Amino acid sequence: MHTQISHQARWAERSLSILQLLFRDYHPRDFAVRLWDDSGWDAEHGQPTRFTMVICRPGTLRSILLSGDQRTLGQAYIHRDIDIEGNLEDALPVAEYLLQPRLGITDKIWLTLQLLRLPSQEIARSGRQAARLTGAVHSKERDRQAVTYHYDTSNDFFALFLDRHMVYSCAYFLSADEDLDDAQERKMDYICRKLRLKRGQRLLDIGCGWGGLILFASKHFGVTALGITLSEPQARLANERILSAGLADRCRVEVRDYREIDGPESFDALVSIGMVEHVGERMLPEYFRQAWRLLRPGGVFLNHGIASRPEAEDDGKVSFSQAFVFPDSDPVSISASTRASEEAGFEVRDVESLREHYALTLRQWVRRMESHRQEAIQATDETTFRVWKIFMTASARAFDTGVNNVYQSLLVKPEGGKSGFPLTRNDWYR
Repeated sequence: MHTQISHQARWAERSLSILQLLFRDYHPRDFAVRLWDDSGWDAEHGQPTRFTMVICRPGTLRSILLSGDQRTLGQAYIHRDIDIEGNLEDALPVAEYLLQPRLGITDKIWLTLQLLRLPSQEIARSGRQAARLTGAVHSKERDRQAVTYHYDTSNDFFALFLDRHMVYSCAYFLSADEDLDDAQERKMDYICRKLRLKRGQRLLDIGCGWGGLILFASKHFGVTALGITLSEPQARLANERILSAGLADRCRVEVRDYREIDGPESFDALVSIGMVEHVGERMLPEYFRQAWRLLRPGGVFLNHGIASRPEAEDDGKVSFSQAFVFPDSDPVSISASTRASEEAGFEVRDVESLREHYALTLRQWVRRMESHRQEAIQATDETTFRVWKIFMTASARAFDTGVNNVYQSLLVKPEGGKSGFPLTRNDWYR
């Protein structure tokens, strides 16, 4: 017992020395640190404590800093090796700093030696595990596995933080403090007006989620709508909602891959909201060719998706999001997506960034999920709750800082050189 206590004390002392080196030049240091044995230090003198970083195990710094990647840091958070008391988003700049220490060669050598003297951490983990997909990337079967991993988590879980329509993409706000339900309805109305939907038209929603948009478009714009998803629980709940709304004669949801839809030129309008980032860059030509094939001449396609910056580098590592949230996700730049759509034959009529809207949406989702913490854990488990909390919080910061963007591109399949579009967009903003 005495030996164990002695080890714990040395590990704590070593961990504090490591942190003091890493944050030596970080000012103002307005956060506190606490270790597993309650040792630590307060915020710098005169600074309010915005949050407390809690190192919960002796081996935590070793695993995080020797790997040096955000996936390992994210895993440490979801498994409670590290925790944040206070606002998690306030801690993200500190986390980024921790992974990219500005050290000279002598300090780097000292740091590595100290980390290797901390215990290695091999602990059995319960709860949500990283995705393990098989088969060729973006094959139909593997895409189905990826979607199932994410969306089959629990319909009840998603219902706790989404709006009443269960729309799982960014809302469209008039003000930062607007209610999420109102902002999501405005987004759906905005999409329908961009598509200029008319009664009797046929609409296809690729990656329709729980059917919120096709329900809205059918009810308010009189279209006949088909939604497709690869998640059976999603489709089941969507069709139950359609039946309850009395719209089963005008819209339905099917479990189908976008590549499996037949019927050339059978739709007047297509919409894809938050699905293209899961297609994969090498599959974009097939994605847009299929959309072109399904649209009648003069038809319109609204493609809405998260985009990376053109200069974003792929280091070949599986990110935290790809491991625990969206396996095989591959957001590409808006330039790459636009080029692929044009090569398929589409004319680009409008591109709009909704970046700030996504940051606002994500923060509302986090607040709503946190207000239902116990129900969320009961619907899934605590690890899953923490996965979504850190993923959505980090995503909000990424949209705020411009690391990520989200675009709506309005594409038309010209008919004899005519787009069929009016001269202005006035009808979008009535």
